[in-house]
Amino acid sequence: MTLGTFAGLAIGAGSAQADTSICEAFGTTTIQGRYVVQNNRWGTSAPQCIDVTGTGYRISRADGSVPTNGAPKSYPSVYNGCHYTNCSPGTNLPARLDSISSAPTSISYTYVGGTTYDAAYDIWLDPTPRKDGVNKTEIMVWFNHVGPVQPVGSPVGSAAVAGRDWQVWSGNNGSNDVLSFVAPSAIGSWSFDVMDFVRQAVSRGLAQPSWYLTSIQAGFEPWENGTGLAVDTFSASVDTASGPTGPGDPQPSGACTVTYGTNVWPGGFTADVTVTNTGSTAVQGWNLAFVLPSGQRIANAWDATVSSAAGAVTASGLAYNSRIPAGGSQTFGFQGTYGGSFAKPGQFSLNGSACTAK
Repeated sequence: MTLGTFAGLAIGAGSAQADTSICEAFGTTTIQGRYVVQNNRWGTSAPQCIDVTGTGYRISRADGSVPTNGAPKSYPSVYNGCHYTNCSPGTNLPARLDSISSAPTSISYTYVGGTTYDAAYDIWLDPTPRKDGVNKTEIMVWFNHVGPVQPVGSPVGSAAVAGRDWQVWSGNNGSNDVLSFVAPSAIGSWSFDVMDFVRQAVSRGLAQPSWYLTSIQAGFEPWENGTGLAVDTFSASVDTASGPTGPGDPQPSGACTVTYGTNVWPGGFTADVTVTNTGSTAVQGWNLAFVLPSGQRIANAWDATVSSAAGAVTASGLAYNSRIPAGGSQTFGFQGTYGGSFAKPGQFSLNGSACTAK
């Protein structure tokens, strides 16, 4: 959710079945035996109803409006995880970030005219495995927005995440930090890995590998009307590796060091980056996240793909070098430009786990 407020308490997972209408402000039901669908009307007293299907829901009534320079009136949504003590059936969330190998999700939306809204994922992170209340960091992924509405905070640049380009916003709504990724044009359906966005939050200092992913939510934030908007299909799962899942468990055995060697000349530089796995098990499919200092920009890279040219960057191994054996290393490099004085990145994380920089 956006602009200074948070979703209200979801009370009682109801017994309603698919193709049932929910008009209670915080009424919920489950679908597919694994996801919770919630009406979640918290910003207005005007009626709102959703028709729940076997795979999603449709907003069937959305009376009233709220000012577009303030918070939306609701967040009807579907989720995997825990929201105000209401956990989806069989969920393995909350889960520590450094225990998650991937979090694949998929969605298809139906958009309609005559309404002001955003269509967004809400990805919640917290230092503790909490199942109630407001988490510390909220990641929003805006698939679409119509009308004069914008995310919390202000623009902080752009980034390529999960193979798409996004405008990035950052701020605080008074209750939690919010990091938002806004698509330049509407996305009707998409499958992606939630952890690609989580790694962005970690690399920007808005989360730590020892934090927890508590829920993955998808829906709409309407300001005016909203009838006809629909989540047609939704799926979300979280794949965890063997490792700590509770606050008292030991740290994972995996660890890493990064050697960042540079050759610098006026206005340009090359970087040779060696990632060493100092843990006891192999790393499959490595992703190294770091933030380039202001003014630096990558022109080309070798032996890795990079998610963006500036700001928060994730370098990923290619088919021939995607595995780092225990005690082994992989090296990649890139050429770039810079303005002002040259500096090296200060922090690195490998698949969500912090590395020692050399």
